[in-house]
Amino acid sequence: MTRYRFPEPVPAPTAAPRTVYLVANGDLRPAANVTCWPVQRRLEADLARAVSALGWTIRRAHEVDEAAGHGFIDSQRRGIEVFRTVPPDAPLLVAEAVWQYSHHLLAGLRSHRGPILVVANWDGGFPGLVGLLNLTASLTKAGVDHSSLWSADFTDDWAVAGLKAWLDTGKLVHPTDHVHDLPALDDAAEEVRLGRALAADLVRRKAIIGVFDEGCMGMYNAIIDDELLNPLGIYKERLSQSSLVAEMARVDDSEADAVRAWLDEAGLRFHLGTDEATELTDAQVHSQLKLYVAALRIADDFGLDAVGIQYQQGLKDTVPASDLAEGLLNNVSRPPVRSRDGSRELYPGVPLPHFNEVDEGVAVDALVTNRIWTAMRLDPATTLHDVRWGEEYDGEFVWTFMISGAVPASHHGGYDRSYSRRQPPMFFPLGGGTLSGCSKPGEIVWSRVYVHGGALHVDLGRAHVVALPEAETTRRLALTNPEWPIMHAVLHGVSRNQFMAKHKANHVQVAYAPDAETADRALTVKAALFAEWGVTVHLCGDVQLAEAAAR
Repeated sequence: MTRYRFPEPVPAPTAAPRTVYLVANGDLRPAANVTCWPVQRRLEADLARAVSALGWTIRRAHEVDEAAGHGFIDSQRRGIEVFRTVPPDAPLLVAEAVWQYSHHLLAGLRSHRGPILVVANWDGGFPGLVGLLNLTASLTKAGVDHSSLWSADFTDDWAVAGLKAWLDTGKLVHPTDHVHDLPALDDAAEEVRLGRALAADLVRRKAIIGVFDEGCMGMYNAIIDDELLNPLGIYKERLSQSSLVAEMARVDDSEADAVRAWLDEAGLRFHLGTDEATELTDAQVHSQLKLYVAALRIADDFGLDAVGIQYQQGLKDTVPASDLAEGLLNNVSRPPVRSRDGSRELYPGVPLPHFNEVDEGVAVDALVTNRIWTAMRLDPATTLHDVRWGEEYDGEFVWTFMISGAVPASHHGGYDRSYSRRQPPMFFPLGGGTLSGCSKPGEIVWSRVYVHGGALHVDLGRAHVVALPEAETTRRLALTNPEWPIMHAVLHGVSRNQFMAKHKANHVQVAYAPDAETADRALTVKAALFAEWGVTVHLCGDVQLAEAAAR
């Protein structure tokens, strides 16, 4: 008899021959999981047919919960329990037709020894591609080997060949020959000198990013450790969303009314109704504008250079969505807000960069973009978008970039070309309006800061935004989320599959330039800044560095 109580041994399950185990990760919010379950079932049926045709069998690693109305893993605890039943050396499919909280699976995927393939359906209706990119970026940060694949229904030759390669070898490697290292830059070039000067200035003067509750919606990839940020001169002020709610209570109704009057005068259209459960109401907008005032005052209290609001868990159950405030913060022209004592305007005439969903890769990028575009005397309004979906149109692939709430109004061409609609009830039970519109045509620089191999990297590329016919824009909105802002983007020298294979985030950062030459110069400054910091720079696709850089 032993003196102590030892844990019972947990035998590892044995994998069945030529069997692939499947897990389906989902949301934390029951309404989202129930709503999205039918599209997930279609994806799993498509995968089962494709795998069966290749002589393999799919075995679901967890049952459908009929009482809950879905078959998703819906919490980190549930994910840990499921992975106890998965043979640790078995081939594993992570099938995603929806947005998913990556941390639900990370504990199991970190210890899984067999090959991992993350798959998604190519469908704009539900953000499975966004979920795939978030999970693969999180696995990249965690150092977990994995492969990825995407298809409308897994009947096309490209997807079938990729699935077969993974089943046969346990790996699937997509070509990424569109990615190039940053060449040596001319020390005397003005763009290079500006980038290096701004990098040195940030390290010397330092900047503070305000983080209202870290780690939104399971985005492990969106958390950057202080040890990587601090050498850049960037430090975190860790704040609670509860302080936002408390500060909102101190904002006088007249102050929110003044912000609303400013927006009405600027031409922002609010699509209002009276049903609080399903429509945008004046009361919801009033609350959102109090949040806008509160965010600026807290930012002023702490001397913040940028701010990020998680906007989901906790806050969504307390007040209407923060999106409208977020879009206003990112715009140069925005309603003025004064200090509590009324003695001064807060952040007058400039944006307070907001990194949506507290994505700290976006925080670094938005801060850098703000400094560069300001120094170049350009409009510094910048935003992230979800890499939502895309299709061919008139002979070229046009991405649908779509943020889940708000972008700066200047990206649409102004407030009079923007509108506000209610956020979907399944995500935001208390409502709240967006700051939406269709992004104007023009030249953009796109980018992403991410963690790989314990170090910071940045992908930089060029694109232009096209103006599609109104009917096509309406069709794409109907296939995605018509409440949300949309951008029709054409990447330069990067195909659909190349972008999906290389991109290490569910988000992409964008900023406008007045013309192609200026965009190239801004990208050159940005590359020089990141390189000066020691961040690994990857040039993606057709990137023309400013001529001065090559002199």
